[in-house]
Amino acid sequence: MSTDETLSALLPLFKNYYNVTSENAEEPFCAEAVFESHNEQYYLIKAAKVADINTSEYVYFAKCEELDSAGLSMLDETAWQRGLSKVKPGYDHRNTDVSLIIIADDIDYETKKLIRKRRHYKSYRFGFYGWSNYRLVAIECSSGTAFYNHQGRSMKKLVGNILK
Repeated sequence: MSTDETLSALLPLFKNYYNVTSENAEEPFCAEAVFESHNEQYYLIKAAKVADINTSEYVYFAKCEELDSAGLSMLDETAWQRGLSKVKPGYDHRNTDVSLIIIADDIDYETKKLIRKRRHYKSYRFGFYGWSNYRLVAIECSSGTAFYNHQGRSMKKLVGNILK
């Protein structure tokens, strides 16, 4: 599969739950997906509100011919900073997760090892105002394999369905 075919197969999987935009995505990303959820918990009646819970996730998609360590670092930092800039920590904020999915024709051997080591985490006011996690998935189209960081392994089943 080519990078365009992989991206076009991946985006519809997110459209059920996320707001996906591919036309207005800012460089260096070719598409973005946003998920936002608000829940309220009550005790017997609505006047006795126990909690407001806001959850968000921002997924950034990038395509490239060959992924090396410099390209990975640039995409990684850009996605993390853009995701954190949208966080609104407060008493009702639970979590805001940032995900980066890179689709490349080839991935450098050293970069494959770096992908597994990439980790970002941030808590707001010792976790009382929520936290942010980071997921990273890199798909190598030439071999049909995907590489994940620790948090990104939760997307293994989703990506595995495309690579079959």
